Amino acid sequence: MHPYTPQKPPLPRSTEELRDTIPGWGVDLDPADRPAVPRLQDRPGLDGGIPEPAERQPERWPRERSIEHGMLTPVFGTSCPPKGLSGRIRRLAYARYSEARAAHWLLLLGADRVDTLESTLGSFLGRQPDNLLAETGVRSELSHGGFSSRVGRGRADLVHQPLDAVIVLGPWVLAGYGAVTAVRRVARLRRTG
Repeated sequence: MHPYTPQKPPLPRSTEELRDTIPGWGVDLDPADRPAVPRLQDRPGLDGGIPEPAERQPERWPRERSIEHGMLTPVFGTSCPPKGLSGRIRRLAYARYSEARAAHWLLLLGADRVDTLESTLGSFLGRQPDNLLAETGVRSELSHGGFSSRVGRGRADLVHQPLDAVIVLGPWVLAGYGAVTAVRRVARLRRTG
């Protein structure tokens, strides 16, 4: 037995019974009682569609679009154009895989992670590197009761909180260790060479 059939199932009660027992039932059955009826009527020249396509936004560089779509929408975002390795990964995801494939979305997730690494490395190369204490909220944890808000309140996220420090600080510690190791090797090569 199928739950859906092409025939409309019979109502358990007739329209008149419903109108008699439920106050206000069926008030919109008569089109004369509907305030929106003039907008619903068919009038010549008003089919509800846009008469001509909207002016298209200029495409200054090749934009990502799903392979299911023939063209871009008339207006699209340009605030964060893809750049670097993460941009290449995003272009690959859109050029090769359908949005229905897991590979498309996994590549986009990977591109987000690569973009984070690129931005972090770029901040070290710039004049103002990231301020870890301000951006991670460590100071507010110490000054606004961060510890007391977590202990003794039955929170479900307490299990993974020790891992948060490893996930957030781990890459920074590894990067610092790598930088110190590289500086030592360069210094050793200069002394011996």
